[in-house]
Amino acid sequence: MRRGIPFLLGLLSLSACKSNVVTEQGVLVTVSNPSGVAGIVRLSVTVSNGGTGDTLTFPATAQTTPIVFPTSFSVNVPASRSGEVDMAIRGLNGSGATVANATTFAVLQEGTFVPATAALQPGGMVGTGGASGSGGAVTSDGALGTGGMAGTGGVTGGSVGSGGVSRTDDGGGSGAGGAIASGGVAGAVGAGGSGGALGTGGSVGSGGVAGSDLAGGTVPDAAIASGGFVGAGGAIGNGGAVGAGGRTGAGGGGGTVSDVAIGSGGSPVAGGVTTSGGAIGSGGAPGTGGAVFLGGAPGAGGMGSDAIASSGGVPGTGGMGSDAIASSGGVPGTGGATSSDVPIAPSLGPCDIYQAANSPCVAAHSTIRRLLSTYTGPLYQVRVGGSNTGTGGTTTDIGFGADGFADSAAQDAACGTSACTISTIYDQSGQGNHLAHTLAGGSAKAATDLEADAKALKVTFGGHTVYGLHIHGDPNGIGYRNNNVTGTATGDNPETEYAVMSADYFNGGCCFEYGNMETNTHDNGEGTAEAIYFGNCTFWGKGSGNGPWVMGDLENGLWAGNSTPYAGNTSIPATYTYVTAMLKGGEATSNHWTIKAGNAQSGTLTTMFDGPRPSTRYNPMRKEGAIGLGTGGDNSNGGQGNFFEGVMTATYSTDAADDAVQANIVAAGYGK
Repeated sequence: MRRGIPFLLGLLSLSACKSNVVTEQGVLVTVSNPSGVAGIVRLSVTVSNGGTGDTLTFPATAQTTPIVFPTSFSVNVPASRSGEVDMAIRGLNGSGATVANATTFAVLQEGTFVPATAALQPGGMVGTGGASGSGGAVTSDGALGTGGMAGTGGVTGGSVGSGGVSRTDDGGGSGAGGAIASGGVAGAVGAGGSGGALGTGGSVGSGGVAGSDLAGGTVPDAAIASGGFVGAGGAIGNGGAVGAGGRTGAGGGGGTVSDVAIGSGGSPVAGGVTTSGGAIGSGGAPGTGGAVFLGGAPGAGGMGSDAIASSGGVPGTGGMGSDAIASSGGVPGTGGATSSDVPIAPSLGPCDIYQAANSPCVAAHSTIRRLLSTYTGPLYQVRVGGSNTGTGGTTTDIGFGADGFADSAAQDAACGTSACTISTIYDQSGQGNHLAHTLAGGSAKAATDLEADAKALKVTFGGHTVYGLHIHGDPNGIGYRNNNVTGTATGDNPETEYAVMSADYFNGGCCFEYGNMETNTHDNGEGTAEAIYFGNCTFWGKGSGNGPWVMGDLENGLWAGNSTPYAGNTSIPATYTYVTAMLKGGEATSNHWTIKAGNAQSGTLTTMFDGPRPSTRYNPMRKEGAIGLGTGGDNSNGGQGNFFEGVMTATYSTDAADDAVQANIVAAGYGK
């Protein structure tokens, strides 16, 4: 069905939502629940732009499993739209009652997605408006109409203003303004009484009209009635006619948005088909091998006009025509397949989020999952039966399944009972910055680094068995490197790096790291590297407590802040199993950098440090742009740790984008 504004809304982390529809601009919204309101199983999102809008509930069908916060969704808006997008978000419990609410907004920017955040607070939204006031009894002066009752449902809106007093010599007075209910929104001031007819005992003024309540908004300008007016039809004489009772005020429901199309099921299948819920090419079939989203972007067949997402099936060859209306189960074409119950990763990956925030990834590495929704290549490569020095044997690329998680069955089939190492970790950013074992020539360790055992770190993420990268402090060194890179930050230019690592496997050696390093694998002096370090090494610097800490290796120094010990960089709690570690270098000449950390299984990021560089030795920075994993910039190989995913950008990302990435990581289901 066509509506006025073709908005498309896509949940990133609700398990029932598997759609993804590509548009040119919009808003990335991250919703948190800081008050810890329990039992929220659905979200109702009212979106408005330019005075029109609509309200949708997600998932579309009832569920009993509570939503895990923070969670994210995208509001996709065609390029023809502009201005402010307002959103009122309600958290619903299993009975459908509103138990929390939040509002947020963003101003559209052409060709990009603008981040926005919303924090749910306890309580319902505004009530439905007051009931009509009853007419007063006829007396010589006219009695007041009683005020309307409070609106029902959630927190009540303003009460109805009382009617004016009817007198023999003038009209009824203005109705009193609606009272502000606890936690609610004031109604507009009640309209004046209709006034009594001239004569003894004129008619009673009508009860005030309740103002329309605004969902999550502010008190509207009060429309004050101007002293009432003489009621029509009142006959002069005893008793006058009784004035009409007040009208019921309109209930508060907020604005609406048209054409918000949400898919709630399906997943991509082999051959580059879209997920159900994705917008389908107008008669066009997804191309074989076409790019797919976790939740599905269309393949080569293109995206049709105004196709509404279905809740199940995945169209195969032939696709679904333009203006196709959703149907439960979808419309599979030739070769299509439906799949609605498999666990899925978030529809968009971290690199989609950064790209939408004008901070695209220039490197993206993971043996666990796809990090960019349009990436179609393999995640990593294994070497079977050869040497862990990088020679011999046979190599096999390991891709990912329809849901974006690594195809561990392919690794198991390739490796069998033979010795098996991870020979390459492919770059998913499109820059070609793949990682292979570090070659000979480092200044701290001159020999070639070893490849990691592909079978050593078997874990369960998002309901899937996958393999991480295990760096176990082998005396001969395990490490990966690319000294011939494209697009990474150099000099004093900005960058953002994050990595997900095991929080309970580390040591005090130097140095288990991921990030920007020297291009010759040598120590080229302070400021020539900027890499994430995780561990409890205290030789150069440290945070508070006994560690471990997320710190920055800026070369010739592991720094927890701009001094040591830096109290604000607290030890990662022993209760964490996986840690999100983030390091950011500020804009050129800004003398600014940032460290963030968080639990990769829940919650948000904490800023451990945000300020100037440790000394003039690091200002300006002289980054060289190579990428290393598992060792220090000069190939120091005394550290140990487990690596699962990491990305690099060549910009200093926004806090909103970082928060959305953390929510995406949590939604991926580490250890679940």
